[in-house]
Amino acid sequence: MEALVIDPAGIYLDGTFGRGGHARALLARLSAAGSLLGLDRDPQAVAAGVSLARRDPRFAIEHMPISRMEEVARRRGLWGRVSGLLLDLGVSSPQLGEPDRGFSFSADGPLDMRMDTSGGQTAAQWLARAKEEEIARILRDYGEERRARRIARAIVRARSERPLVTTGALGQIVAAANPDREPGKHPATRTFQAIRIHINRELEELRACLDSVCGLLTAGGRLVVISFHSLEDRIVKRFIRNEAHGDRFPRGIPVTARETNARLRSVGKPVRPSSAEVAANPRARSALMRVAERLT
Repeated sequence: MEALVIDPAGIYLDGTFGRGGHARALLARLSAAGSLLGLDRDPQAVAAGVSLARRDPRFAIEHMPISRMEEVARRRGLWGRVSGLLLDLGVSSPQLGEPDRGFSFSADGPLDMRMDTSGGQTAAQWLARAKEEEIARILRDYGEERRARRIARAIVRARSERPLVTTGALGQIVAAANPDREPGKHPATRTFQAIRIHINRELEELRACLDSVCGLLTAGGRLVVISFHSLEDRIVKRFIRNEAHGDRFPRGIPVTARETNARLRSVGKPVRPSSAEVAANPRARSALMRVAERLT
């Protein structure tokens, strides 16, 4: 909130509303003239947002993925007027805590993993059709899983015997195929993470959203991104770096900083949770926050 709220009377966007923890904290810092628009593609999150909007006229929410942020901003007349944009990436705690959503192996449930349950294929549907090579590639690229090929082979073998439709069944298959036990981690952690990222196109969504950031923000406006995965953070880091560098010129060309057309500047160093925060909220242990500011 300290990094994000530069103008209490400004217009703000929460691209990942979840259950509204950040939104309520942000609204507490805004004046009566300020406003906040929340986005989420999870229908349950949107329902929670509608309830908040009834209680606070400064807030509104739309059922929308972050990739369509420009569309929403232009339709609402917010393009180029946003004082702060917040992205809290990845899966939310309520999604992890509800077995019916299929994100976690800690409790058996349907193998769904969709953030937007109103459409798209489930994890079970994808795993039923995907080739072994594709499964291995997803586990390797999105989960950084060293045993990707072995796990993919085990999944294909298991589905030939019976349909793979529950989180418990997938967790058992991966655990049996993965002898590498990371301290404090279930052996299926990376596999579930990779499949979730693929099913929800999370990295593609993030890239599409970042493409609209500089057009959304007003001069001095802030971008605050909290990521929980190295692939997400790498995308955000490179985006901020490239926008801070501006246009590329041959070495030795005499240009001023203004002539480079840099659109962002990085604000401070990346922020990690303190040991006290991790003790109170273990899910924060891998969080990394980056902040950037829109230049004039």
